Amino acid sequence: MCELLVGLPDVNVNGVGDWPHWLRIAITSRAERRRCPGCGGKVWLHGRAEVELVDLPCFGRPTRLVWSKQRCRCPNPTCGVITFVEHDERIAAVRAAITDRAGRWATFQVGNHGRAVSEVAKDLGCDWHTVMDAVVHHGRALIDDPKRIGITTAVGLDEVLFCRVGKFRHRAWSTQVVDVARGQLLDVVPGRDAAAGCAWFAARPVEWCEAIEWATLDLSGPYRAVFDTMIPHAVQIADPFHVVKLANHVLDECRRRVQNETLGHRGRKDDPLYRIRKLMTIAHERLDGDADAKLRGLLEAGDPRGEVRMAWHSKEVVRSIYEITDADLAAEFVTQLGIDLQDDSCPPEVQRFGRTITRWRHQIAAWHRARFTNGPTEAINNLVKRIKRVAFGISNWTNYRTRALLYAGHPNWSLLHPTPR
Repeated sequence: MCELLVGLPDVNVNGVGDWPHWLRIAITSRAERRRCPGCGGKVWLHGRAEVELVDLPCFGRPTRLVWSKQRCRCPNPTCGVITFVEHDERIAAVRAAITDRAGRWATFQVGNHGRAVSEVAKDLGCDWHTVMDAVVHHGRALIDDPKRIGITTAVGLDEVLFCRVGKFRHRAWSTQVVDVARGQLLDVVPGRDAAAGCAWFAARPVEWCEAIEWATLDLSGPYRAVFDTMIPHAVQIADPFHVVKLANHVLDECRRRVQNETLGHRGRKDDPLYRIRKLMTIAHERLDGDADAKLRGLLEAGDPRGEVRMAWHSKEVVRSIYEITDADLAAEFVTQLGIDLQDDSCPPEVQRFGRTITRWRHQIAAWHRARFTNGPTEAINNLVKRIKRVAFGISNWTNYRTRALLYAGHPNWSLLHPTPR
């Protein structure tokens, strides 16, 4: 009955002890006497060595599995092996401090459920590093599974702040490679420059890269260089959210400049332009009559040259790009819009925005052909940030990548079988 409760193959349960902080279960293996791993000959028994392993909780209490291993000695004087200790991978890995089944359970808890490593370590009654080492060990097979990354037609790139390092807290970034067609995190690479992204795509099979038809990105030059270099056949799509966000940023820059030029100070609560700073970022069709009247009246009062009004109109025109249903018409509209916004009558911020639209006109118009966005990439970024919040920050790159891919990378959890759930 005890052996049935322990649930390990080919072991004898010698005893169960009630210790102050955990249950202690003593076992020995029923395996036949092993042969020498060096020469393959018969060996002599040479005593026993006890190894204490962290095991799954038993009846709600932390448990320690004490394995009394048989030590053997090779009598062959020409053999390089003098003594060795029996080993069974089904119970625990070599030099592991945790049983195999407890390590798999901890990997599932941390990876699939997104639990904090400290919480799982508290349930097992062990050290944080014991659990994290087990998660990295068992998670490696899930992450490197060749079937995890399937064929896709659309990928996206975006960055997330990894951590702050050094005396001056310099920001270290990571780039997420995402399958936007299925909403799956494919991998995490260090930095947010083009080199790391190019290296990742170069390591993929040629046929996998050739299957990609669409590539989504925000208005990032390095990510554009990655797609231009590694998958030039894919059609690049500028994310609509980031295009409109940039238009709102241009409007805010223009408002702050006009504010300083007309009143000589930064915005204060009674200043006309400062009072409508949020109204101007709201879609015009969502404003009721009172809000629209307030917006136009305060623009008239605080914008004598009409520069902020022009920036506001340019933002609304950029939003109207995504109301067009015809792809060819949208391409012509974006091209002409980039030219019009560079007119000398426009504020300098709007002219700069027009040059940006001209550089990215093909990527902006491509959205009307595929309707893919970087939304799934941003959703994956949120999952990665959740892992960081649960961990109260991560500074070890291996731990960061492992936990992010286990949580958002869609691993095949059946590879951890048998895993208690």
